[in-house]
Amino acid sequence: MRGLRAACAIVLAGLAAGDARAGRGTLLPGGSYEVRFRLELPHLESWAIEKTRTICVADAVRTDAAPLPVLSGNNPLATCPASNVHRGGATLQFDIRCPGRNEARAHAAYALLPDGFKGRIAMVMGAKNMTMTEVQVGRRIGRCDLAGVGWTAGISD
Repeated sequence: MRGLRAACAIVLAGLAAGDARAGRGTLLPGGSYEVRFRLELPHLESWAIEKTRTICVADAVRTDAAPLPVLSGNNPLATCPASNVHRGGATLQFDIRCPGRNEARAHAAYALLPDGFKGRIAMVMGAKNMTMTEVQVGRRIGRCDLAGVGWTAGISD
């Protein structure tokens, strides 16, 4: 898990530094977000197909859900609890761990923007030795229409 955290921290630092140089703020307001995402597997770069999904991010915090979701299909981490949630300025990091022995686990690292976010979720499925990474880029598209989105959770400072 330390390797996952170190890799995510390096990527997150680069994303946050680039956005700070661009003069952007550090907020992630609640609302509806269109998220482009792809699942990257080691040595299968051409396999990564980008998809889009709309999610609702609430202003209030729910402690039983990840602040931002895992979106790739057939992924057990999408319903597992988050822990070690840390938000500082323009960054958000948290762990996801499914209950049970040798179950799926992940570390998420995001750069937060006033109008969206960029992030990576490094995942290990069960007792497997391979790390997959879900790459996400989200942009706020308005207020939440809970009937039209597939996920709701919260985030705050």
